[in-house]
Amino acid sequence: MRTVSKDTITQSFLDYVVEETDERLKFILEKLAHHLHDFVRETDLTHDEWRKGLELLYSAGEISTPERNEFVLFSDVLGLSSLVDMVNSPEDGTPSSVLGPFHVLGAPDVPVGGDLKGENEGPAVVVGGRVLTTGGDPIEGAQLEIWQTADNGLYSGQDEKQPEYNLRARMTTGADGRYLFSTVRPAPYTVPEDGPVGELLRATGRHPWRPSHLHFIVTASGQRSLVTEVFPSDDPYLDEDAVFGVREKLVMEYQERSSTEGISDDLAIKSDLPDKFYVVDFDFILSSV
Repeated sequence: MRTVSKDTITQSFLDYVVEETDERLKFILEKLAHHLHDFVRETDLTHDEWRKGLELLYSAGEISTPERNEFVLFSDVLGLSSLVDMVNSPEDGTPSSVLGPFHVLGAPDVPVGGDLKGENEGPAVVVGGRVLTTGGDPIEGAQLEIWQTADNGLYSGQDEKQPEYNLRARMTTGADGRYLFSTVRPAPYTVPEDGPVGELLRATGRHPWRPSHLHFIVTASGQRSLVTEVFPSDDPYLDEDAVFGVREKLVMEYQERSSTEGISDDLAIKSDLPDKFYVVDFDFILSSV
């Protein structure tokens, strides 16, 4: 070990890994060590630059909370989250997209047709569709977790004025595989800029804006779980998403309506919809495990 050098340190590290190590872990560590060490050698990384990187990671830990994960946000703005999504998205199902740092467990159960809008300001939207297999069959008992920002571009947990679990719900499909709920149109918003991620964005001249979107986690027995988000076709940031989450198949149409004709009677607030509202129809296709 006394003869270790910049050319041999990678193999020296790998030699420490015992043969009994899990094969997948060993493979990932080997690739990680090669890429990290090659990065240092290729860039001639200085001590100051190395320390700055560690400071950013330390700051990410300091600012992270159960409601906000700065490490996830770093992964998002570096394109890493989206790349993992792309690598793991099956070609025959709905594409996955970034989880984001504001997912919260424990959202209340809401029946199909339930209302998330409540007292929230903003244009009313009726969102519905089906959860299907790749063969087009409806999936009964599929569970959807739904969350979004309010009209001010903030999630509950970020905004102390919002009730706990505001604009968050969990819904289970019936035999027809349908989901349906009423809500408000989420606004475009900026990713948090008050921490190390914001520092990185400013240093590289990048804007922090994300297009409007609805978050979903869709799970069903025998099917691959789906973490995704869907985006309106008319959003100004659709092609400039700060976290690279937009996919062609995840773009939806907000259809303006002034009549409730064709709206399911299962919708709890059907009779209370305003004179003008929007309808979104989007199906989720789950691949088999």
